[in-house]
Amino acid sequence: MRATTMDGPAQINQRRRFTVADLWRIAQLPEYADCHFELIEGELKEMAPVGELHGSLAIHLIFHLNAYVDRHGVGRLTVETGYYALGDDETLLAPDIAFRQLDTSANPPVRGWVERLPDLAVEIKSSRDTFAHMRRKAELYLRRGTQVVWLVYPERRGVDVCTLDEAGAIVLDFIDETGSLSGGDTLPGFVLELRRLFT
Repeated sequence: MRATTMDGPAQINQRRRFTVADLWRIAQLPEYADCHFELIEGELKEMAPVGELHGSLAIHLIFHLNAYVDRHGVGRLTVETGYYALGDDETLLAPDIAFRQLDTSANPPVRGWVERLPDLAVEIKSSRDTFAHMRRKAELYLRRGTQVVWLVYPERRGVDVCTLDEAGAIVLDFIDETGSLSGGDTLPGFVLELRRLFT
């Protein structure tokens, strides 16, 4: 990265558009050591701590996904890790849970943010999130290379499975707590009965 003058709090608040490089520099500033941001089309979004239900659902999903990854020995799971697409320096997303298909023995984890979007992204709706915001996040992932997005709705006790069809349109398939979540082509053989998640 090229050397540049660090922005202070006042300058950050006044800036209109940011890049991934800008966000990296901001993240190194001591005054932002406890802050977490996403970058959406040039706009910084500060992420507040989540509630207990949100955290509990995340742990349950990670438990089942990690069991699958351990059993099959492929891919990597992460939580709240920064991902961005090469060639797009104005969007960096940090999904609650993410999965990438790769040979972990040949691809050790990097210390920084990941220079590609995950194959699976999971976003759990917080009380402050709107449904429009959640579906907009799904579109951001899918348009940048993610194969499938799971939008988890605690209040509705269900999950929107989001994909792109052959024409590039977004398809939403809502599964309630009586159904099962399938890994499809991204996680072949993965099945989770949603009643196990929402009980």
